[in-house]
Amino acid sequence: MRPSGALERSKKELMRLLAGTGLQEKDVSVSVGVLRPEEAIGRPQRRDFPILEGKERMVEAAFLSSKGHAFTDAPTSFGGTLREVLELPLVDNARRAVYLAVVNAVCRHLGVVRPTLHCRDEDPEACGRHIADRVFYPWGLVRVGLVGFNPAIAAHLVRVFGKKFVIITDRNPRNVGVEKAGVVVWDSSRNEEMIGRCRVILVTGTTLTNGTFDDLMGTLRQYHRDYWIYGVTATGVAHLLGLNHLCPFARET
Repeated sequence: MRPSGALERSKKELMRLLAGTGLQEKDVSVSVGVLRPEEAIGRPQRRDFPILEGKERMVEAAFLSSKGHAFTDAPTSFGGTLREVLELPLVDNARRAVYLAVVNAVCRHLGVVRPTLHCRDEDPEACGRHIADRVFYPWGLVRVGLVGFNPAIAAHLVRVFGKKFVIITDRNPRNVGVEKAGVVVWDSSRNEEMIGRCRVILVTGTTLTNGTFDDLMGTLRQYHRDYWIYGVTATGVAHLLGLNHLCPFARET
């Protein structure tokens, strides 16, 4: 699999920020024995988040006194220097997750982003409500696409826009063809069709981990669609690349 163009560009931007700091040689550890679901997301009322169903795990990177999170379906451990992280070939989900978590931690340490830890308990529900409202107030009643099933976001999009105005795609075969929040989930192979039909697209940050991000962004540009990338996984990279990003309830500690 070819390296992600977006992630490679983010590496260059991060190295530009790090120039002259000497931080490239600092030890960085990524603890991916990974956070237990309760450590990552607490105890939300909804129990159908992918991390609670065992489909994804959360990796946590520690860089000096700062930490960063990233979702992945391929958790792995890493210990070494920041320079070694920046030299990782980002050709599989495991290494991309390590890189993304470390970028979040380093960007937090540099002060260019602040909350880089996943929200917990009832905050994921509040996040879904906030994101749905955040889309509605600038754009009004438009068709909205959700790339990556998130139960809270899906439910609140349907609440605000109505099920006829929401299209959801997902890579998990257990979700495809199943009605979620009143909407039958499409297979992610139909992302281009969904983007063609929708005015605003919400893209999960885990597309950076699973290697589908570049193609999605290319299609969004082709159709001139407005978009938001949501979730803590994308926080650092979105800042480095100047991408639209939403993660309203991320934590600093």
